[in-house]
Amino acid sequence: MHQLLLSAAVLLGQSNSHPMGTLVIAGGGPTIPEIVEKALALAGGKKARVVIIPQASARADTGQRSGEMWRKAGAAYVTVLDLKDRKAALAAVKEADLIWMPGGSQSRLMDYLTKNSMVGPIRERFQKGATVGGTSAGAAVMSLIMLTGESPVDRVIASSSKTPEGLGLWPNVIIDQHHVQRRRFNRLLSAVLNHPKYVGIGIDECTAVVVRGQTFEVVGKSNVFVIDARKMARIPTKSGEPEAAANVSLHLLRAGMKYHMDKGLLASVPERIDRLTHAQVDRIKTKP
Repeated sequence: MHQLLLSAAVLLGQSNSHPMGTLVIAGGGPTIPEIVEKALALAGGKKARVVIIPQASARADTGQRSGEMWRKAGAAYVTVLDLKDRKAALAAVKEADLIWMPGGSQSRLMDYLTKNSMVGPIRERFQKGATVGGTSAGAAVMSLIMLTGESPVDRVIASSSKTPEGLGLWPNVIIDQHHVQRRRFNRLLSAVLNHPKYVGIGIDECTAVVVRGQTFEVVGKSNVFVIDARKMARIPTKSGEPEAAANVSLHLLRAGMKYHMDKGLLASVPERIDRLTHAQVDRIKTKP
C-alpha cells in the first residue's frame, strides 16, 4: 500500500493543476455507438488522432478490429500502436488526441506498457489534455489500484482482493467492469473494504463513465455502481475471514446521471427524485 500511495503522489505531482484530459471508461461487452461517438467528440471530432493500444489481448487482429470501429465512427487518423518500434510508438502517444485500450487481460496490458516505458507518456498526454479511454481490461487499468481476475467473486473475505498497480489516471477509485453481467459486486466490495480510501466504481457492459476531474457522467444502456467506504466503521477482521463493516454507502446510477466524488449525485436528477418523493408522501398523508 505504501508503494501505491507513493505512486499516486508522484502521478498527482506531475502537474500543478488538475489533468486537462477526459476519461471514457467502458464496462466491456459491445462498445455501443453512443460511447464511441462521445469519446471521439471529446477528442476533437473526426480529425482527432486516435491511437489504439491493443496489447491487453493475445489476438493478433484486436488492433485492426478496434481501428475499424473508430473509422466507421468517422475517425480519419487511426494508428494501432506497435510496441516493437518504441520510437514510433512514443511519438504516436505524444501526438494522440484519443488513446483507446480494448479488452483482454489488464495484467498483460500493464506488463507491456511497463516493460516498454509507456506508462509515463500516457499519463503525461492525459495531463496535457488527451481523451483516454478503454473497455473491459482497458477500463480496469485506469485506476491506481487495479482489480484482476485473481480476486474472488463468490464471497466477501478480508484481504482477498488482488490489486497490482494500474495507470492511475483516475487515482482515487477502484474500477471493475462487466459488473452486473458477471456478478462482480462481491469482488469490488472486498477491494473497497481492503482499501477504504478509494471509491469503488462498478461499470456494467454497454455502459461507460465520462470523467472530468472529480465528476463523472454515465452513458450507455445499463448501470454503474458506486461503493464508498470512506466513512465506514470496520469491524476488526482477520485475513481470510468474512468481512464486516457499517456505514458503507451504495449508489446505483444509470445514463444521464452525474456524480461528484465528494458531493454525491448532481444536476437535475436528484431534484426530480425529491419532488416525486415529496408528492408521494403528500398523497399518502391525504389518504383517508
